[in-house]
Amino acid sequence: MEQQIDDWLGALDSALQARDTDAAAALFAAGGYWRDLLSFTWNIRTMEGRGAIAAMLEACLDTAAPTGWRRDGPAERTEDGIAAWIAFETAAAWGTGRVTLRDGKGYILLTAMEDLKGHEDPRGSARIKGIEHRADRARKTWSERRAETTARLGREDQPEVLIVGGGQGGVALAARLKQLDVPALIVEKNPRIGDSWRNRYRSLVLHDPVWYDHLPYLPFPETWPVFCPKDKMGDWLEAYAQIFELDAWTGTEAEAATWHEDRGEWDVRVRRADGETLTLTPRQLVFCTGAYGPPNLPDFPGQDDFAGTLLHSSQYAEGAPFKGKRALVIGAGSSAHDVALDLWEAGADVTMFQRRPSIVVRSETLMELGFDTYSEQAVQAGLTTEKADLLGAATPYALFAEKQKPLYEKIRARDADFYDALGKAGFAYDFGEDESGLMMRALRTASGYYIDAGASTLIAEGGIKVIAGDEIETLTETGIRFASGREEAADVIVACTGYQSMNEAVAGLVDRETADALGPCWGLGSGVRGDPGPWQGELRNMWKPTAHPALWFHGGNLALSRFYSKFVAMQLKARAVGLDVPVYGRPAPCPPLDQAGL
Repeated sequence: MEQQIDDWLGALDSALQARDTDAAAALFAAGGYWRDLLSFTWNIRTMEGRGAIAAMLEACLDTAAPTGWRRDGPAERTEDGIAAWIAFETAAAWGTGRVTLRDGKGYILLTAMEDLKGHEDPRGSARIKGIEHRADRARKTWSERRAETTARLGREDQPEVLIVGGGQGGVALAARLKQLDVPALIVEKNPRIGDSWRNRYRSLVLHDPVWYDHLPYLPFPETWPVFCPKDKMGDWLEAYAQIFELDAWTGTEAEAATWHEDRGEWDVRVRRADGETLTLTPRQLVFCTGAYGPPNLPDFPGQDDFAGTLLHSSQYAEGAPFKGKRALVIGAGSSAHDVALDLWEAGADVTMFQRRPSIVVRSETLMELGFDTYSEQAVQAGLTTEKADLLGAATPYALFAEKQKPLYEKIRARDADFYDALGKAGFAYDFGEDESGLMMRALRTASGYYIDAGASTLIAEGGIKVIAGDEIETLTETGIRFASGREEAADVIVACTGYQSMNEAVAGLVDRETADALGPCWGLGSGVRGDPGPWQGELRNMWKPTAHPALWFHGGNLALSRFYSKFVAMQLKARAVGLDVPVYGRPAPCPPLDQAGL
């Protein structure tokens, strides 16, 4: 197997050295894939088929100038073919990746930038010393230098990068940039780093396991709980920011931003906690507002007539004030289930109105069958978080759905009694439009799924009642009237109606025109409800150049924030030091709505 991969890499190297793009593309299967994370395209892009591969190489090969292709470990047999880790280099960077061969042809090739040449991540043996062992009457201590930097930043010294948002995405990116010596400033509207977690409803706990959730450079301790409570996560983010000396202005609101093409800078007006207003002039502006934009606030007919309490899930804190009350939760995604469970635990009489079917998976089952590469067993087997991340990245999104279907067939069979009980309770569930399950729905729409932390079991047992297969006609003084004529009384209604796209945050800070030109974030263009085509092959606008210069989106869950922060940071570092970064496949601005036929 090793020889077969070595021969294929040698043939690829020869074709690329000869600048024979057709010969290089012919080494791939007709339906082969090349996923590139910056190393060739300075973009995050998947080429599907020989034609797309040849076109990319025609545009990028001379600039990339790749050499040194070699296998970087033993070959192994996989469901896709024989595979191995690889290493290579380009004119600008050191590269890593993975190749999978099927019938002697390249089926999947992942190429990922590992480090910029001359600007490598100073870790391990390359770490800084922290002190010069010599006598120096002008010596400044670490704390003195730190205080001086903090005092100057945003005043005498402007940040190269302004990061809007101090959640996991913001701190992960800031930590990467700190190590790459790129001046970055986080502006966070809450009083403390981590408040974006602390401010959520009281019972919130991460649904993903600890092995999946590490941040860059500093993994959670081995004693950390598998599922982390939200306040503990907030405290970890705050401690992380302190440990990595991140520059952050908390209690600070970014109020307006204007791009100046002639200067290559932004003017960003911010208001600090003490009321002081300053204008910052970063060269790069990064939105790190999670995976979403502003909330979709309730806008139901008759809601002004409702005499009870109406909240969006983002406004919900705890169920204690509603003990003994009739609570109606609108929605059946993760937030709706968590809120319904919290209300029930507080002693409310809870009903869930399910607008459409949801994907529900028992946590224990998903942890055992769906997180095999992020588990204690994986750690014991020597699979590092970094390797697990690359292993996931080596599967093109075009193949992901088909790979997920067998997993959900196993889940459906294993937990048949669980699903039968849910159905009998009136809960409408499915496994996605194409039976590809929870992860694909998360990638496509970031909504409409739940990992059971107790609410589904409660629904199956009748503790939480369900209304499904109906529509809201209007809110009334005492509750909700449905299209079927059914009326449901409620003292409190919690609308778990989701959030807008991240580009809506741009509308509030920059302007509507820019937000519309960027288009929505997230989704693959799969053509299912909530993820219209055409097919993108990658998540829209995330972690890569957008249609607007010097404007970026970085976000997602902890795992995505960890992995992709590396690539966002290298893109920003390359621009900070003036490297040539010809972007292949940069998106064009979306047409105005009246020109788009909408």
